[in-house]
Amino acid sequence: MQHRVRAVLLTPNNTMLLIKRIRPGTDPYWVIVGGKIEATDAGPEEALLREVREEIAGEAQIVSYLHTIETATDHEDFYLATIEKWSFEDRTGPEFSQEGRGDYILEEIPLTTDALDTVNLLPQDFAAVLREAVERGELLAGRRS
Repeated sequence: MQHRVRAVLLTPNNTMLLIKRIRPGTDPYWVIVGGKIEATDAGPEEALLREVREEIAGEAQIVSYLHTIETATDHEDFYLATIEKWSFEDRTGPEFSQEGRGDYILEEIPLTTDALDTVNLLPQDFAAVLREAVERGELLAGRRS
């Protein structure tokens, strides 16, 4: 089973950072920053901070755990985190240099249900959880605590 971690990254503008994926033969979709836990990571939170550094050259602060999705092949933990600065041009993740992986575009998305409804956020199970949390105002409330 593959263990992955992802971060809903809240910016100082109360937006969230999502990566838009454009791949040949597939409709565009958006994902939350994160990836696989590696054997060298001390744990899920360390892996998450490493992934944020690799994917967007940023330093995140984990606020709280949000949700887990488990399938027959994957275990995926989602966290709420804040980020002040990032540089998508300085990303270092290995996936960015692999041929045939398509385009990666970092986007700031308003923290509203209307904005979430305009993107095809994957996985869909988490998109529904995130939409409900935004609707209830839980993400910004969690940021202030």
